[in-house]
Amino acid sequence: MTKYVIRGGKPLHGEVEISGAKNAALAIIPAALLVDGVCRIENIPQISDVTMILQILQELGADVRTVNRTTVDIDCRHIQNSQVPQEMARKIRASYYLIGALLGRFGSAEVPPPGGCHLGDRPIDQHIKGFVAMGADVDVSGGFVRAKAKNGRLTGAQVYLDMVSVGATMNIMLAAALADGLTVIENAAKEPHIVDLANFLNSMGADIMGAGTDVIKVRGVQKLTGGTYSIIPDQIEAGTYMAAVAAAGGEVLIKNVIPKHLECITAKLEEMGVEVEEHDDSVRVRRTGRLSRANIKTLPYPGFPTDMQPQITVVLCLAEGTSVVTEGVWDNRYRYVDEIRRMGAHIQVDGKIAVIEGVDKLTGAAVQACDLRAGAAMVIAGLAAQGTTEVDCVHYIERGYEDIVRKLSGIGADIRVVVMPEEKKSVQAG
Repeated sequence: MTKYVIRGGKPLHGEVEISGAKNAALAIIPAALLVDGVCRIENIPQISDVTMILQILQELGADVRTVNRTTVDIDCRHIQNSQVPQEMARKIRASYYLIGALLGRFGSAEVPPPGGCHLGDRPIDQHIKGFVAMGADVDVSGGFVRAKAKNGRLTGAQVYLDMVSVGATMNIMLAAALADGLTVIENAAKEPHIVDLANFLNSMGADIMGAGTDVIKVRGVQKLTGGTYSIIPDQIEAGTYMAAVAAAGGEVLIKNVIPKHLECITAKLEEMGVEVEEHDDSVRVRRTGRLSRANIKTLPYPGFPTDMQPQITVVLCLAEGTSVVTEGVWDNRYRYVDEIRRMGAHIQVDGKIAVIEGVDKLTGAAVQACDLRAGAAMVIAGLAAQGTTEVDCVHYIERGYEDIVRKLSGIGADIRVVVMPEEKKSVQAG
């Protein structure tokens, strides 16, 4: 029961370092199940989702050793169990990667349906389509997804995804890495973390080609061996800090990034009047004047990421004129709008379209995060707002942002964590 208290209206100045990519780590860690040896994974973000997926591996019997704050050694050679604990798996969306990894390793998997943020209907039918094509029987009943390879081992197959799905692309890659023969994934997603997963698997001995294009070919190998791999920087964390500077003003050097991964975000911020200066592994973001309106539609990579939609919508609330945001990926991503309206934003939502009339200022209020990225948007709104903002339900934010309070404080934000006392909690609960 903690909340963030933000005194806004202060421009941001200084430097901030970006952590490893959440969406890459949550697929690469389960991929260690496929490896016959010790994986050393570096640049792991210190977030609650990563803590949970590591705990699940330990529960299955993996030896997980912390080397330092961002590095772990994982040895899955002695795992015998392919059934994932129900309560743990339901806390994170990425638990579905355990299906592909366990199916590839053991020829069977029993995993509860995934949890995570509620962003509308997010079925795993495309994942299942891939597993079935490779020769698995899949049953979804009784609170579990049960998959079993008919011949004890999966067989390579041609898989055409009916829609571009990051999760399905990565899950099928995991399942195919040790399968017999060649698996071809068509209409594959192209996100940076898909390339990172392929690079990790290849560094352990897999044979994967085409990651980052819409056709990925996975030639199954007999086994993967151990090694060391460093996860890419987090595109969305970097974009969130870029949006924070755009909303609050100031100048910040954002370090440990891959500027190419940020191009879709950079282009929109520049259209709005924000200065973005690219370096080899950093970007400098500066905003001094009034923001200009812009229209944005979220799309699969290399389009504007859906995971940046709430953050950029908050920035547009402070832009001159009328902006239109179209959500092209998820059905239920505007639940945070009512919270932003409490701070003085003028937003009208019709289905997947939000029309934003820019205002001169936002005003601090008590708001709550309803999911991970909406929570980040609340923080950005609080940084830009006049007065004090209290953000509740911050456990959502901590699922995907490492040390966000410390990092923002380091660039001049007035933000602190408040732990509600026990007596106050009990009063509220009553």
